[in-house]
Amino acid sequence: MSQVKFYSGENIPLELHKVRVVQKLHLVPIERRLEALYEGGFNTFRLNTTDVFLDMLTDSGTNAMSDQQTGAMQVADDAYAGSQSFFRLQKAVEEVLGKKYLLPAHQGRAAENILSKAFVKQGSLVPMNYHFTTAMAHITQYGGKIVELLYDEAYKIKSSHPFKGNMNIEKLDEVIKQHGAKNVPYIRMEASTNLIGGQPFSVQNLRDVRAIADKYGIKLVLDASLLGENVYLVKQREEEFKDKSMAEILLTMTDLADIVYFSARKLSSSRGGGICTNNHEIYRELEPLIPLFEGFLTYGGISVREIEAMAVGLRETLDETMICQSPRFIEYLANSLDAKGVPVVLPAGVLGCHVDAMQVCAHIPQSQYPAGALAAAFYLVSGVRGMERGSVSNQRDEYGNETYSDMELLRLAVPRRVFTLSQIKYVEDRMAWLYENRELIGGLKFVYEPPVLRFFMGGLEPLGDWPQKLMAKFRKDFGDSL
Repeated sequence: MSQVKFYSGENIPLELHKVRVVQKLHLVPIERRLEALYEGGFNTFRLNTTDVFLDMLTDSGTNAMSDQQTGAMQVADDAYAGSQSFFRLQKAVEEVLGKKYLLPAHQGRAAENILSKAFVKQGSLVPMNYHFTTAMAHITQYGGKIVELLYDEAYKIKSSHPFKGNMNIEKLDEVIKQHGAKNVPYIRMEASTNLIGGQPFSVQNLRDVRAIADKYGIKLVLDASLLGENVYLVKQREEEFKDKSMAEILLTMTDLADIVYFSARKLSSSRGGGICTNNHEIYRELEPLIPLFEGFLTYGGISVREIEAMAVGLRETLDETMICQSPRFIEYLANSLDAKGVPVVLPAGVLGCHVDAMQVCAHIPQSQYPAGALAAAFYLVSGVRGMERGSVSNQRDEYGNETYSDMELLRLAVPRRVFTLSQIKYVEDRMAWLYENRELIGGLKFVYEPPVLRFFMGGLEPLGDWPQKLMAKFRKDFGDSL
């Protein structure tokens, strides 16, 4: 899709859809937002949506569904076994992802559990371009460990490298030699790397990973949850594929993987998930685990109405005009904040705009969770709920010691076709103000820490009265404005 040029010369992302159904939002006063933070343990996951103006926590299950998806939901086949809805989804998976065997799972982390249960054992090592929280949790639960193999460029906040999600091929070869191929159940590639700013990898890098996998006889697993956006950026940034269609690029990538799994909450703007392969032996190995953990093989714990929406959503993933809006809005927000001096991950990736809390909150040590503090502070001054992607999202080691994240990021997710440009500009304005007043932000400490995936329900509290001081400065500058 060629971009629309404006006579003014501005680079403004254009919405290629019309809004026909709306949902009321709430922008409550800052005093109520402060109360909500204390009630929610300074954890944005625990906020009630009645206290949230723009929900930029995640794109998982929050992307707008199309009229074609909602229409398809009306023809669902409610059968427990042999549902025609499943076979329509299976056909869509084969057409779009190029895999004929499909195992449905109720969401992406359920697929991760199945794969870990089947292949990971005590002493296993899973190389990956970067971990995702639930993927790592499942692997470690079954006695394995992960190793992240990125090039140094990936850890630079501001960079011109187009594919910071590329796996370090030299390190991959070295790790397999050191640990032994028999101890590596699979290599995992995530499209696109969630925790380092939604950064994509190139097709050529995936080919190189495939070559290493073939060299040692190891399976290659592709997490395709954000594959559509990765494909879009390949088309924009990888010279070989600039004239290829989304469908051609996507099939080129999935053909390189032995197993593709996905969260439909991201990939197809619906609910559910799945594991797919062309290898019948792999399918038979995984098949018995679906009824045990998920449901029968033709629904896998997913509502059949959602299965119908998944099938349509998968095909819509090939529509560049649909896929492009989220990355273009993210790029617009990231570039606008960068122009105001706010440190953000560049080049802009997918899923959301990522603000570097290590620079914004340079005065806060990692032991006081700067990304979590920035997320709380930004909600306080804007009513916008983002997500901490830093050390709070990490997990302690086997000895209970804190492990600090490579990056401390505030992720401002931009789900597909959800926000208007004026709302994005509001986010830009409030973040620019907060950056100017960043010295008022203080640290956090845990007061309730679950043993697994603590970022979901953990409770924190501020060190000192910095939230009250930040609110006072807001009132001084904005008066009675919300």
